[in-house]
Amino acid sequence: MKITVMTADEQIITLDVDPHESVENVKALLEVETQVPLQQQQLLYNGREMRNSEKLSALGVKDEDLVMMVSAASSGASASDLRFNPDGSAVNPAAFQQHIRHDSNMLGQLFQNDPELAQAILGNDLNRIQELLRMRNKHRAELQRQKDEELALLYADPFDVEAQKKIEAAIRQKGIDENWEAALEYNPEAFARVVMLYVDMEVNGVPLKAFVDSGAQSTIISKSCAERCGLLRLLDQRYRGIAHGVGQSEILGRIHVAPIKIGNIFYPCSFLVLDSPNMEFLFGLDMLRKHQCIIDLKESVLRVGGGEVSVPFLQEKDIPSRFLDEGRHAKEASSSGGTATTATDDRSNNPSRGGQSSEYNLCVWLQDAEFEAKVAKLIELGFGREAVVEALKVCNGNEEQAAGYLFGGF
Repeated sequence: MKITVMTADEQIITLDVDPHESVENVKALLEVETQVPLQQQQLLYNGREMRNSEKLSALGVKDEDLVMMVSAASSGASASDLRFNPDGSAVNPAAFQQHIRHDSNMLGQLFQNDPELAQAILGNDLNRIQELLRMRNKHRAELQRQKDEELALLYADPFDVEAQKKIEAAIRQKGIDENWEAALEYNPEAFARVVMLYVDMEVNGVPLKAFVDSGAQSTIISKSCAERCGLLRLLDQRYRGIAHGVGQSEILGRIHVAPIKIGNIFYPCSFLVLDSPNMEFLFGLDMLRKHQCIIDLKESVLRVGGGEVSVPFLQEKDIPSRFLDEGRHAKEASSSGGTATTATDDRSNNPSRGGQSSEYNLCVWLQDAEFEAKVAKLIELGFGREAVVEALKVCNGNEEQAAGYLFGGF
């Protein structure tokens, strides 16, 4: 087995020894490595002094355990001061700290192998030192437990169903761990948060942060944002409906055209207005396509008009903190840009008519002005909107037949 020895005046040394080797023979090996005479060596395991006549296995020393070596002639702390509690913490953390501090070689090796613990040794927080020692001890115990389980499985009955299940789980977990380690080495950015794409725009002269989303079929603006931009007066409520997605939001209507400024150029844009307080402005596929936009992730810019103007995507520090809650924002945007239906149009039941993306399934069907005009006329006759809508649906939009249906003619 291999043990690691942290010396008082040399580098950390790894020894390959027999579990039944005596402490005296280990000291003899260390004398060759460190030039410290055997008689001046004092070996400590878990804070307890190891006597020459004792065997490593009898002391409980296991593979990859740590042994400390101090010089009996120069050690400023007694063996009792450097002992460890069963949970791995130091019996006398102040003495342990001073012992490491006063040995520059040992401290240097500790910086190479465990910089976090080394920084704590140089600090003034003894509780932090104790916490780290407990964590290291717990980690070593967990590794030893896993090794013991793997060893037990090797000698398990091959016809034991439960043992085979454990072996299968261990093999699967090993594959997962190897995959995770490979990802850390070759694809570390996969563990970082992906910031959504935002650009600076002006809507009707009001600057705002626009969420660029090629997965949303329509461009969306919230009611509060439309009011701030002075556009609510242009809201056409004939295009009301319900947007279904992860959740649902009410479509308050449509603003048919308003100027947006991207870079230094103005473009005409139309919006659906939603009652969605957590989503301000979503620049969807309809306007991306209309204005021939290119999402250039290599240069991290949005190119508009086939490249006549380019604006950079905002860095995380430039995006308002309320927009960085991707989970909530995506849910809101999804419910806002999901399948939108109205009470007068059942075409949304046909999934082949809607666009789909990895984030949102957007299929927006809106009633036209002609249909709404029929609804308004029938409502004037004294019927409720829901009854009128139902009658028009039954009569395939025929206004006269719908009136007869309402008056009980059918």
